[in-house]
Amino acid sequence: MARHAVVVAARRSVPHAGTRVNGCGDRDRRRAPETDSRPGTDARPETDSQGTDARPPTRRSPERGLLQVAAALSVLLTAALGGWLHASGRWPFEPGAGPAPVMSTPPPGLGTPVVRVGPASALAVLDTLQVKGRAPKTNYQRSEFGEAWLDADANGCDTRNDVLRRDLQHATFEGASLCQVKAGTLAEPYTGRTIEFRRGAATSAAVQIDHVVALGNAWQTGAQRLTPVQRQSLANDPLNLLAADGPANQEKSDGDAATWLPPDKKFRCQYVARQVSVKAAYRLWVTPPEKAAMTRVLAACPGIQSLPSGYAAPS
Repeated sequence: MARHAVVVAARRSVPHAGTRVNGCGDRDRRRAPETDSRPGTDARPETDSQGTDARPPTRRSPERGLLQVAAALSVLLTAALGGWLHASGRWPFEPGAGPAPVMSTPPPGLGTPVVRVGPASALAVLDTLQVKGRAPKTNYQRSEFGEAWLDADANGCDTRNDVLRRDLQHATFEGASLCQVKAGTLAEPYTGRTIEFRRGAATSAAVQIDHVVALGNAWQTGAQRLTPVQRQSLANDPLNLLAADGPANQEKSDGDAATWLPPDKKFRCQYVARQVSVKAAYRLWVTPPEKAAMTRVLAACPGIQSLPSGYAAPS
């Protein structure tokens, strides 16, 4: 019995894990700190002696703040400058057109333009054109411009063959004729393709003669006021004619620069400069959307020149 009491007393005197014995022999039992058993989790946050978070606060670098302020000021200055330029008429920037052309009125007659336009940039000539709305297409017929493909320049060949002979490479002719073109190669301007022309009922339509300023458009922008002879000259002036891809010509129809431009963008400056030249030579006007489209195209090539009438001036 006494032995059993000694063993029990000894067991009571051994402190348990996590138990501290103080100087008086009393046991000070403290719970071990709880830990997060999830992997990768910090069990104890860093704290200072006051029990607060000891991690240093995140601070912005002075350089980063200065960069943000500079960027904001740059945006404000750009907006202010743009507003001032726009209000003063200095923006959007437009290229200088150069001096206006000298114009003269030749004696009337078939094979003569209404106005002879002197050398100038296409932009300068465009600035001389009247701007107003399109007139009604009332009473328009192709016959208002005379018989198709006259010999307007009296060179012994009709206008269609004149243009084919001018625009085709390696042109050959029917028999001993120097007028009727039989075949040739066209570096087609509207699409950039190469087309082999062969005269024939089933093949001739592959290459058509396009009126650069379509006759329907001309009728609605001033040609109604021209005399019949002047309209015939307009329809047959080589300035207003180009050998072109048949389907592209059909797609264009009576479209102006606001509704149709050549698919080949490299040719658009030349195309619009030619349209401007035709309209000036026959006193045709442009509509506001048409002028805007022409200006936009010519702004990419401000140095391109206008073209004279295809009818030679008398010596």
